[in-house]
Amino acid sequence: MLTTAPTFDQLYQLFPDSPDRPDAVEIRAHEVPEPYHKLLVHTHHMTVTVEAFYGSPADVRVLSCRREGNEYARKILLALKEDPTNVVQFGLVRIDLGVCLEAVRNEIVEGKTPLGRVLIQHDMLRRIEPVAYLRVALSATMARWFRVPPDTETFGRIGVIYTGDRPAVEVLEILAPIAQAHPIGK
Repeated sequence: MLTTAPTFDQLYQLFPDSPDRPDAVEIRAHEVPEPYHKLLVHTHHMTVTVEAFYGSPADVRVLSCRREGNEYARKILLALKEDPTNVVQFGLVRIDLGVCLEAVRNEIVEGKTPLGRVLIQHDMLRRIEPVAYLRVALSATMARWFRVPPDTETFGRIGVIYTGDRPAVEVLEILAPIAQAHPIGK
């Protein structure tokens, strides 16, 4: 069952023994440095925010998924469409498919379109509430995805996406380290 206050540990428990699990500590919003602050401390979909920052659409790559009834969880990478080797975000989500129309459920489970884009395209009622911000030291696996050394520092957030007053999605979002990510035009 989804909550209104998911934690880093709860979300990673969806995929126990994950070799990609980084070290993360919660920090306050004002402790998130720029440009990460601009990218994380808001109530917008991360897909839209990351695409605007990099000046490129992003594609989703599903690393792992599981489904039990209406609960669907997946680990993903977002990479720039124009350069699929440039991974700009890691995500881990748990979704209550029971709050989604059939077309939305099907598109989410298909895993070919970033979640934020699916929700926007289907005009699902949505409210995004960040519940925690994170300072992250990347694991060796995650560092390989972002093409940086292990233990490189980056930042992320945990949030809840609502449909009406009901939590529909719990999400962990970790950004690629910006200095190494080579932002386009920024």
